[in-house]
Amino acid sequence: MPFSNSSELSPSFLLASLPGLEAAQCWMAIPLCSAYVLALAGNGAVLLVVRLEPSLHAPMYFFLCMLAAIDLSLATATVPRILSFYWFGSREISFAACLLQMFLIHALSAVESTVLLAMAVDRYVAVCHPLRHAAVLTAGATAKIGLLAVARGVLFFLPLPLLLLPLPFCGPRVLSHSFCLHQDVMNLACANTTPSVVYGLTAILLVMGLDAVLICLSYILILKAVLRLEAWRERLKVFSTCIAHICVVLAFYVPLIGLSVVHRFGKDLAPLVHVIMGNVYILVPAVLNPIIYGVRTKQIHRRILSLIHVTDRTPR
Repeated sequence: MPFSNSSELSPSFLLASLPGLEAAQCWMAIPLCSAYVLALAGNGAVLLVVRLEPSLHAPMYFFLCMLAAIDLSLATATVPRILSFYWFGSREISFAACLLQMFLIHALSAVESTVLLAMAVDRYVAVCHPLRHAAVLTAGATAKIGLLAVARGVLFFLPLPLLLLPLPFCGPRVLSHSFCLHQDVMNLACANTTPSVVYGLTAILLVMGLDAVLICLSYILILKAVLRLEAWRERLKVFSTCIAHICVVLAFYVPLIGLSVVHRFGKDLAPLVHVIMGNVYILVPAVLNPIIYGVRTKQIHRRILSLIHVTDRTPR
């Protein structure tokens, strides 16, 4: 018998365990916890450094702060719940908590995609129209872009949990990941999910898909501008300003595409692959983004080192 969400027996879901490694889950949680701590420290350091360093008060680094805040929020919305399952056996998640987590994951991912697009536009203006850069991307314009990114993520992905609310769920409600995703929860419904499928695919294409196309277009225009320069050293110098952003884009879109491919074509894959790909999608951008910009940006690198030295010299 299907359980209706409006009934007194509100459905709950079971988070995916590590198949074949259930006995070692408490140990497997250690690298996951380490990655989470690294993400907190790295993104927190980026936020602190940009706030303290006046030379970094520029649109590119304001966008970087937005990325750091998004990654912190996304990791905090998922990893503590996963760790509570791995360490304390708290596998069951309520329907309301699952919908909230699902909304946060998709909405924050959409916001991150929009910010990455804004950073690509920033690089395009800086390379192709350097004299107009300061006039186009002002502090006010950067703040408006941030607000627009949040509004876009909320408006596009708020309907996802609303479309799942009236659906009944039956059978063993076991998720294929250690957190809640729309396509994962939707597949457990024992009713017609066509509206949810159509809207979910449309939202992904209009947000992440469109952003990816526009980012590629911006870099095609940047590459054309770079190739018009005569000296190779000048070409490399100009294009090197884009390397960090390209790496961050790849760190976001490669796990996203990988997770989508696993959901679409990975029905015959081992369940462990689904769990690992889900964790990679959540943690890889959060861990890599501050490392990438910390290595590629001298001001951030130097300021972090100076903060570490000050901390080491503080009397105890």
